[in-house]
Amino acid sequence: MPTVLIRNARLAESGPDDAQTLLDLVKGLALYEHEPDAVKATVADLRRHGTGERPRFEAIIAELDGKPAGFALFFHNYSTWTGRPGIYLEDLFVHEWARGHGLGRRLMARLARIAQDRDCGRLDLWVLHWNKTRAFYHRLGLAHMKEWLPYRADRAGIDRLAADDVAEN
Repeated sequence: MPTVLIRNARLAESGPDDAQTLLDLVKGLALYEHEPDAVKATVADLRRHGTGERPRFEAIIAELDGKPAGFALFFHNYSTWTGRPGIYLEDLFVHEWARGHGLGRRLMARLARIAQDRDCGRLDLWVLHWNKTRAFYHRLGLAHMKEWLPYRADRAGIDRLAADDVAEN
């Protein structure tokens, strides 16, 4: 019986941490999503944004027999309608060699426990339309929100829009 461990990712400026492990897992996800060259993040980026007084994200890592096998990276959002914080799951990934051992479900269960403990009203995520794991999310009780459409401004769009900001007198 394989040993499964779900633990918080450790990020630190010095000493042992999981920044390289997280980056490797992110690259594994990018490969799975047919975008192997899309990852621009670095170990330094993950350390910088995942530590400090107000980290921009948190992550949990799944280990199978002591080897990093998957992760969930998330951050808080806020719902004005529920009046509660929520959790947005940015990435969930389990290496192909580790699938079938319940790691994805265990990562999601841990994330749900974190949401409970933090009095969150929602757990949000996006799933690619072609992703075979959509059925996995349905089995977990997550619902596809057909009436909401995703929109995004990339860095160039942010820069164009920010140029319209006029300083207040």
